Amino acid sequence: MVLLAPSRVYQHPEVDEIAIPRVLFALSEPLRLSMVRMLAERGEVDSIELGPDLPRSTLTHHTSLLRESGVVFVRAEGRKCLIQLRHDDLEARFPGLIDTVLNGYQEAAPAQEDA
Repeated sequence: MVLLAPSRVYQHPEVDEIAIPRVLFALSEPLRLSMVRMLAERGEVDSIELGPDLPRSTLTHHTSLLRESGVVFVRAEGRKCLIQLRHDDLEARFPGLIDTVLNGYQEAAPAQEDA
């Protein structure tokens, strides 16, 4: 008899529980902001793709913070941990916020590289 390990289940805040201070805190760290930008551009990705050079504990810390703040949705699929931006939920809760932050981040990136 083969026993399978139970699938990981992640807790996510409901849309009406997403709080702007937590979202802004999650987006205030450059690494997390670049993760969110990647998710906005690519859709759902394996968590490893968000930080292939990061220690697993660091990656877990940042993705957990994004999940707990309501910025991303995480699901397990076998050994993978798939993550996607909760764009529609964030748009419903705070219209225009995520697009404004991401657009500002993209505009600031070339200026930072020139410095």
